[in-house]
Amino acid sequence: MKKWLKSFSGIVVLSLSLTGCQSVSTTSGGALGVDREQRMFTMLSEDQVNTMAAEAYLQALSEGRKAELLNQDRAEVQRLREIADRLIGQVGIYRQDAVSWQWEVNLLKDEQLNAYCMPGGKIMFYSGILNKLKLTDDEVAAIMGHEMAHALREHGREAMSQAYAVQLGKDAIQVLLGVNTYGLADTVANYALTLPNSRTNEAEADLIGLELMARAGYNPKAAVSLWEKMSQEGGNNVPEFMSTHPSHETRISGLQANVAKVDPLYQAALKQ
Repeated sequence: MKKWLKSFSGIVVLSLSLTGCQSVSTTSGGALGVDREQRMFTMLSEDQVNTMAAEAYLQALSEGRKAELLNQDRAEVQRLREIADRLIGQVGIYRQDAVSWQWEVNLLKDEQLNAYCMPGGKIMFYSGILNKLKLTDDEVAAIMGHEMAHALREHGREAMSQAYAVQLGKDAIQVLLGVNTYGLADTVANYALTLPNSRTNEAEADLIGLELMARAGYNPKAAVSLWEKMSQEGGNNVPEFMSTHPSHETRISGLQANVAKVDPLYQAALKQ
């Protein structure tokens, strides 16, 4: 019974992940060929996800203002926005509609080593990552380009689509078999779907971010020095097979392998 149930649950999750989904190409491949087709839940539109992200971002801004933690260092905010402007100027290489997104950049006083770009182009940096790592402009561009790449590729919408599919699978199994299979379904979702796709998304963001910064005139070698700093800080020490993110060593080697490919774009940008 358990062996049959395990096989059946995998089939249900797989079939329902395909039902109501469509394959899309969110971006062009760029110079590094990031052209994987993504499966998106048809009932979850890009506009819906962007609206949800914008609301969450507004809430973060409101809370930051109330706590007097938002944009306290004006010189640093200006630096971030100038770097963002140069990177945003290159997003049309990947998708033309992103040129007209309502991009926004803000800085939160917080000691976390963190930064993010929400769907639709809402960027937040935490002061901790700037101060603790003593980031150069090139290294800031590496982080920002990586986070912008997640938005360009709609990785947030893709993850939400996967979550929908998994939940549908769990609900269907529960109804059809009349037993509690949530533990099994969670395991299937975590190891068969969530972790591999998350690693893929991180690798895609690394490559697009690397190309973005090079085209904007930021030295792509800084992406490597950034992650060397992150490794020294001791951020992600979780074994790679148990983590949603690549290990520092894997990420650094992947970036090093592609720096030479985007260096001509960097050299061309310097001549402009």
